[in-house]
Amino acid sequence: MFSKMRITKSTENCLEQIEKLKKELAQADAVIIGAGAGLSTAAGFAYTGERFLRYFSDFEAKYGFHDMYSGGFYPYPAPEEYWAYWSRYIYINRYMDAPKPVYDRLFQLVKEKDYFVLTTNVDHCFQKAGFDKKRLFYTQGDYGLFQCSEPCCQETFENEDMVRKMIERQQDMRIPAELLPVCPHCGKPLTMNLRSDSKFVEDEGWHLAAERYNNFVRTRKDLRILFFELGVGYNTPGIIKYPFWQMTAENPKAAYACINFGEAVCPKEIEEQSICIDGDIGEVLRQIRLCKYT
Repeated sequence: MFSKMRITKSTENCLEQIEKLKKELAQADAVIIGAGAGLSTAAGFAYTGERFLRYFSDFEAKYGFHDMYSGGFYPYPAPEEYWAYWSRYIYINRYMDAPKPVYDRLFQLVKEKDYFVLTTNVDHCFQKAGFDKKRLFYTQGDYGLFQCSEPCCQETFENEDMVRKMIERQQDMRIPAELLPVCPHCGKPLTMNLRSDSKFVEDEGWHLAAERYNNFVRTRKDLRILFFELGVGYNTPGIIKYPFWQMTAENPKAAYACINFGEAVCPKEIEEQSICIDGDIGEVLRQIRLCKYT
């Protein structure tokens, strides 16, 4: 619908854009947050550098990879080693708190609003910060859930107890064989509930969240909506970015706001309805609370 997807970057003063965004937040009838990996990166969930070395220096020394993402695809020689890596990975990225209070700042900005969150993130940070789980739709899965690798059923399984036992009992980058997770129905290995192929399980909770999100959009489509996009890149733009652009274009009362370091853009067709801020998400959220608008 956008003419050759012409993209424009904001040239306005950043402070002016922040003031405009605070005004839109205050005046919006509803806020739909679209969150991508950049939001968790801003919260300190880095997969490289010092944080990687703090938790995976032993794996780096043995296997030669230099970031958590690469470690997740490494062809480990045994499942006991595979799960030693992944249990540690899941624990620090799902059960440990984010190093920076970025999600908390976001919650403080929208907690009194009529809001809903659509996210491709799988680290559970929204619920930890206080967001209502019935106003969240995790489209791509959850580090806190396992599913059958077959899969033999459309069911997921809470994994915290399993992961903690793997962490506690692993030695020399291996877990005991008796802790290898298996499906309680068919006995096949369990795997992460992360969307990567056609085997991704969309369980009952997933479908209920999808229904709640679609109902939220449907019942507020003619209101003054702020589509608030945070840290969304171009890996899966069809989930958040493109629908937000389209819904903004279809509603003259809507506004589209994008905070993204290096990728704060919008189509020219909705430029007058858009606020694009190229900067650190955590710092921008902090400034929103401090600034005044006229």
